Amino acid sequence: MAEAAKLELEGKVYEIPVIVGTEQEKGLDISRLKATTDYITVDPGYANTGSCLSAITYIDGEKGILRYRGYDIAELCEKSTFMEVCYLLIYGELPTPEQYTKFKDKVLRHSLIHEDMKSFFTSYPGHAHPMAILSAMVCSLSVYHPELLAPDPSPEEMDETITRLLSKVRVLAAFAYKRSVGEAFVYTRPKLDYLSNFLHMMFTTPMEQYETDEVIRKALDVLFILHADHEQNCSTSTVRMVGSSKANLFASISAGICALWGPLHGGANQAVIEMLEAIAADGGNYKKYIDKAKDKNDPFKLMGFGHRIYKNYDPRARIIKKYCDDVLGKLGIHDPILEIAKGLEEVALTDPYFIERKLYPNVDFYSGILYRAMNIPTNMFTVMFALGRLPGWIAHWKEMIEEPGMRIARPRQIYTGAPLRKFIPFNQRGTYAEP
Repeated sequence: MAEAAKLELEGKVYEIPVIVGTEQEKGLDISRLKATTDYITVDPGYANTGSCLSAITYIDGEKGILRYRGYDIAELCEKSTFMEVCYLLIYGELPTPEQYTKFKDKVLRHSLIHEDMKSFFTSYPGHAHPMAILSAMVCSLSVYHPELLAPDPSPEEMDETITRLLSKVRVLAAFAYKRSVGEAFVYTRPKLDYLSNFLHMMFTTPMEQYETDEVIRKALDVLFILHADHEQNCSTSTVRMVGSSKANLFASISAGICALWGPLHGGANQAVIEMLEAIAADGGNYKKYIDKAKDKNDPFKLMGFGHRIYKNYDPRARIIKKYCDDVLGKLGIHDPILEIAKGLEEVALTDPYFIERKLYPNVDFYSGILYRAMNIPTNMFTVMFALGRLPGWIAHWKEMIEEPGMRIARPRQIYTGAPLRKFIPFNQRGTYAEP
């Protein structure tokens, strides 16, 4: 007989089935709890709730493990490419040479956007945040591809939607940047790879052709691999929840972009740089802010240290630190902001206070530093995160859509408002306190 937990309520004993994953993760299947007991569970933030069974990403926060489809993240960063990882996450296996060529060519072929969409960009004010533009423009893609909006897409329709989205989102992101700096839009070039094309669209001007530096391109490739998926985080859960209504992929990804925008999620790398700038504006004495972070009575928090999931060194941070050092060394940058970052990093890796609490620098800390070194504007940091996370969002949407018996997401609640009340006619109501 399968393993089960026992729950005693009001003198009755109920058996709760136990689900065991391939890495021996264990969970209690409470999908029938309401029907059998009339009770629900309450879990604010869903920190202890498994919303699905998934074969995409495995994380062990205690041991600092991150794997995509069974492959260790460090090995993928060393031996693979972002485009290969896109295929792996979405389709479940590393591509054969033939599959990879076909996939890459389809992504390249779909890199143009409808010319009418360019007018959308010019309608936004120059100071508009690129994440706001990106979310709106991704949703707008559905207007130009109504043939891809079927609630039950065929495999061919799904592949067409996926490759269009992978290709066009980087174009929309680059155009959003160009709009923010008042420069002309730049299109992709057939001979450039996925990431080189993105850098070309970002930094080429009518006066100067951008030449991709291999150190920078490789560092960006690794950053995108590290960001490609991270299990059931806020934005991925949003994509799944929106998609569970059978909303199309464009709408679902647009919602995920909005969720990622928050400073507690994808906006964390932007918050790191803003914190470093604040320290610099205050004289650059980072040790003062170390003391503030240690003071229980001080509300100040160091951004980019520790992680909700990893109770060990963030494996992504361990990898990207090397590329961060490579890029800074290659470019020979002497930036006061980056010097402050190095000082904070050294303290966090050697100070017993941080080590005992496992407040190591996380991936947001290093990614913010890297993007700044690459001349990516601060308000584009979260857009960069979205470009990396895109294949993970797509993979989870696809996995959910293909799940037999998929149900629309509909969490429960415990009501804590007023009990039944009688309606009071307007002219009989007294004076209420100001809200």
